[in-house]
Amino acid sequence: MTDARRMRARYRRITRFALRVMLQTWWWELFLPRFGLSALVARGRARRMRRIAQRFHVLAVDLGGLMIKVGQFLSSRLDILPPEITKELEGLQDEVPPVAFARIRTLAETELGVPLERAFSFIDPEPVAAASLGQAHRARLSTADAALAGFTDVVVKVQRPGIDQIVDVDLRALRKVGVWLSRVSLVSRRVDMPALMEEFAETSLQEIDYLQEGANGERFARDFADDPRVSTPSVVWERSTRRVLTLQDVTAIKINDRDALVAAGIDPDEVALAFASVMFQQLFGNGYFHADPHPGNIFVTPSAGERDETAEATPPWTLTFIDFGMMGQVPDSLRAGLRRLVIAVAARDGVGLVDSIREVGVLLPSADTAELERAMTQLFARFGGMGFAELAEVDPREFRDFAIEFGDLVRALPFQLPENFLLVIRAMSLTSGVSSALNPAFNIWEAVEPYAATLLREERGNVAQAVTRQAVDTAGLLARLPRRIDKLATRMEEGRLAVDAPRVDRRLARLERLGRRILSAVLFGALLIGGILLRPDDPVLGTVLLVAAVPPLLHALLAGVLGSRGPV
Repeated sequence: MTDARRMRARYRRITRFALRVMLQTWWWELFLPRFGLSALVARGRARRMRRIAQRFHVLAVDLGGLMIKVGQFLSSRLDILPPEITKELEGLQDEVPPVAFARIRTLAETELGVPLERAFSFIDPEPVAAASLGQAHRARLSTADAALAGFTDVVVKVQRPGIDQIVDVDLRALRKVGVWLSRVSLVSRRVDMPALMEEFAETSLQEIDYLQEGANGERFARDFADDPRVSTPSVVWERSTRRVLTLQDVTAIKINDRDALVAAGIDPDEVALAFASVMFQQLFGNGYFHADPHPGNIFVTPSAGERDETAEATPPWTLTFIDFGMMGQVPDSLRAGLRRLVIAVAARDGVGLVDSIREVGVLLPSADTAELERAMTQLFARFGGMGFAELAEVDPREFRDFAIEFGDLVRALPFQLPENFLLVIRAMSLTSGVSSALNPAFNIWEAVEPYAATLLREERGNVAQAVTRQAVDTAGLLARLPRRIDKLATRMEEGRLAVDAPRVDRRLARLERLGRRILSAVLFGALLIGGILLRPDDPVLGTVLLVAAVPPLLHALLAGVLGSRGPV
């Protein structure tokens, strides 16, 4: 079969599979329930989903390419998908068949411009890992290169031959599926599928540019240069091209290998919390994050040598991130909304949660959120603080009752998936899945609450600074107001307006008093809010602001009483 025919067959297999799943979902989940067969649909749902997962597993392993990426994402959703599905797909992280080394050698030598025996003192023909877009081989640098790099053992990552063409076909097929989904009103109301597919396409094309991946890894390393919990491999640029990437060998314990962690004296529960915290820092702090943190891309590396006993908060291991092909960036405006969302979740604040999802653009401004706020408040009241293991023990009838009460409400609300949000969702989903795999009783609240407390302190500081600036601006405006009113009166007199000058003076004096009272009230509110927010973190400055708020309050209240005694 020629390459062209093989690519056409690949395109048809992907689109036919997607169409079959869409039709099956429509028949079972939308059509039959309309005729009172919801109980029948519910009884066979797990079995149907398992069969779909099995068929997709076969398709993804056979085709490779971007289909593996889709399967890896689904296999990480231990928090929301049944174990039958995640168990069926989790092998996709390791089961990608390798490419024959002869083909890898040909591509690598073409890219590097020299035989592999000259580029490296040794390279293992057996791959250490075979991924969807490339595969990695252990090697050793030559003596000269090792002296420059400062290490000898490396991993050489080589793209799969012909992957450019495969990615192009996969993207065309996924774009077609996106067009089909955009014609389903339930989907089109929530997300611009063509735009979402273009975002995915851009990310996928960046992922097959290894020079970009190397630069991404160095930027990530700079972000965590002062964090002893995180490490990354160094790049050997002299032996790297767009299709070949040579990295320091940092292979260690895979993050989801609980037995190996325990054998090394490492507590998996601590790893889960640290991993979640590091991912929160990327998403809500740095704004630059690893968007593909599945277990194959993260190692837990035991610290070498004696541990520094003075650094009690530093664990005797590091989280070593690799594979920086898929990275995301959170714009400042979106990051601010996400930070407030985390704070609202940690505080079990249903109203604040709804406000924050509106701010990040998930909920359109036109939405009537009163009932949604009530639903979120009830949800937090019943299930807030529970970990995944605790939720699994809750009577399913409780979830069903909640879904029945608020299902129509949520479906009717104008939700949408904003731009640049796909990778955020992916990263958070993988974080949740990896953490719950490390610790089946993992409680996301334990990771969110301390981080949210840090964010809240930062938010208070920012608000206090803003309030202080506003108070200074208001005071300046108050000081300038009499002079500006005097200038206005002078211009009116020089213009020889046909008015009674004494009456104008009295009215201007009354206006001036009113303006002073308004500004005093604004200044009082600014100082009061600033003092309240700042006092928990800085009692001295907070108290000073509260005391300083008293004179403006007295002026706002008494100036009107005293001033009203004069003639008008």
